[in-house]
Amino acid sequence: MPRAALLQMTTGIDPQANAAAIVGAVEQAREGGAAMLFTPEMSGLLDRKRERGSQSIRTEGEDVVLASVRGAARREGLWVHLGSLAIAREDGKWANRAFVIDDQGEIVARYDKMHMFDVDLATGESWRESNAYAAGDEVVTVDTPLGRLGLAICYDVRFPALFEALGRARCDVIAVPAAFTVPTGKAHWHLLQRARAVEASAYVLSAAQVGRHEDGRETYGHSLAIDPWGDVLLDMGGADDGGQAGLGFVDLPTERLAEVRAQLPSLVNRRHIAAP
Repeated sequence: MPRAALLQMTTGIDPQANAAAIVGAVEQAREGGAAMLFTPEMSGLLDRKRERGSQSIRTEGEDVVLASVRGAARREGLWVHLGSLAIAREDGKWANRAFVIDDQGEIVARYDKMHMFDVDLATGESWRESNAYAAGDEVVTVDTPLGRLGLAICYDVRFPALFEALGRARCDVIAVPAAFTVPTGKAHWHLLQRARAVEASAYVLSAAQVGRHEDGRETYGHSLAIDPWGDVLLDMGGADDGGQAGLGFVDLPTERLAEVRAQLPSLVNRRHIAAP
């Protein structure tokens, strides 16, 4: 029975400090018997002041967090899903990019967030991710010690077509790292994560940012592990109930996938429905 570790973070504006936190979690995850560690969206830097944050955003080859985590994965012999980093692209735009790193420290998959968080909330919060980040356009899956892993990031969870594609790819696990706002988290976080697990007949692992950050924002937390029936296997708590940064573990029985898919064969029964 494979075991996963989820790192709930309160990422700050110093990439070196954030890298050290993730490297420590890699070591703890291996000690706890995990086959793979999952970290949140924007694990390496969370700074809503883009002029200041831009001074720390580098290309893949120059990114200190990516290099540190690859080294830790290799030393500990542990797979890591680095939920996402802000990465400088060659065209001058940034990518909100997830990485899957194997137990030799090699990057075996990359995924750029498809859906940009451009919203104005009733609380007065306003976000325009597309002002700085370029959207991805590729559905990504990769084989891991937990089975076939499908990749998504945060706001992607609101768009079922991506998860339909991951379901058609017969993903065993889907990662949805996040930095959810508190108002949207209270309203929709658990609902959406459970729905995506059910419709894809897959485990959903969602490592999240939590609490008050150095840049002044507050994130919802509640890192989750959901089974393919929609049951919550792990909830690490959040801004509404005192949840903090830390590491959680969850076992993912492979036989549970077969049980659920036999009872509700929605992946087999699904039909293509054209828009009117």
